[in-house]
Amino acid sequence: MKIKLAYGHDPLEITLPDERVVKCLKFRELPTLQSPEDAMDELLRRPIDSPPLLELAADKHSACVVISDVTRPVPNTTILPPILRTLEQAGISRENVLILIATGLHRSSTPAERLEMCGEKIVANYRIEDHHASRQDEHAYLGDSPRNLPVWIDTRYLNADLKIVTGLIESHFMAGYSGGRKGICPGICGAETIGQWHRPRFLEHANAKTGQLSENPVHEEGTWIAKKAGVDFLVNAVMNAERKIVGLVAGNLETAYERGVEIARNLIVDTLPEPADIIVTSGGGYPLDQTFYQTIKGIVTAIDILKEGGTVIIAGSCAEGIGCPQFEEIAAKFPTIEAFTQAILNEDFFVVNQWQIEELAKVLRKGRVVVVTDSLPPETLRRMYVETAPTVETAVNDALTRYGAAAKIAVIPDGPYVLAQMEK
Repeated sequence: MKIKLAYGHDPLEITLPDERVVKCLKFRELPTLQSPEDAMDELLRRPIDSPPLLELAADKHSACVVISDVTRPVPNTTILPPILRTLEQAGISRENVLILIATGLHRSSTPAERLEMCGEKIVANYRIEDHHASRQDEHAYLGDSPRNLPVWIDTRYLNADLKIVTGLIESHFMAGYSGGRKGICPGICGAETIGQWHRPRFLEHANAKTGQLSENPVHEEGTWIAKKAGVDFLVNAVMNAERKIVGLVAGNLETAYERGVEIARNLIVDTLPEPADIIVTSGGGYPLDQTFYQTIKGIVTAIDILKEGGTVIIAGSCAEGIGCPQFEEIAAKFPTIEAFTQAILNEDFFVVNQWQIEELAKVLRKGRVVVVTDSLPPETLRRMYVETAPTVETAVNDALTRYGAAAKIAVIPDGPYVLAQMEK
């Protein structure tokens, strides 16, 4: 059986034994929007639980439009033009519109990435700036959240008369689903807020997982922070495996988002009747799998359908390397994942981005992880608590030898973009 895994810019074709593969978990078939531009115009005129954008902008002097960074394939060239036209129609000059890139704790964008994200016309005519979480003087303190998080928000956003947040709704391994409130938290929060939001007291909660919003403290706290910062208008997209738009929502921060999550759930959920011994998956391809840091999301997405003691085999481009200098610090300090897990439960210990390793640890407590990439040396990855293999086929053959003739394989070609669950 030949299968193509999402991998960097070009799919990785692999061959698996037909008789062992029980299922390929994929996106469901949903119709794509024939005219996303017309759909956007209609949504701006008739949003969900909100006045039209033109009405909201009518008496405003300035606007801030938050967009995701390059790690999210948001269709900005479809979403942004009608928003910006509406603002101009309402009398807000281009000079008073800021497009703010919600980098969270990710690196700043490059000029080429801004062109890729927004298109040449918008880059040439609008002010586009990155959020800088580590620059405390660029944030304002809004008090503490219900769970005692100090709330620091980018002042450029807070100072705008009209606040618009855009994004992409997909599964998320901590917050349940991305999009919505994540444009604010962690998108444009200060480093202290982001760090506290990723503490074990949130992430170790049973409901802080993929596809779960109900009673998920990560989602609830992020929503509270976004409402505290203020969101006048939300625009989110849902996209299929071919990166075509299957749904757009606009309007109220919470109810428009909930509508978008319904669309996403109908698109991305696929199930298995029983856990598999071996999960073959991907980091999701470009732009998500450019670092090992982001590739971990594909590993974690497989956890629900993995048999105890099983193996997750993941292919990720990792073209930009590990993607997180703190990982090297963690690996140097803690030779085993058990030692790291014990350390983070101590309130006095904290390293930025430790949460990604914490999520990886959840999978490693259940089984093995084998990474296949052509961009990182095996010794580097082995320090990150995972095993390596030169090819997916090599890793699969090794796992089949371990588990014997009855071993079952499940495949998730699009990795973290598909929400893999057990049948209820």
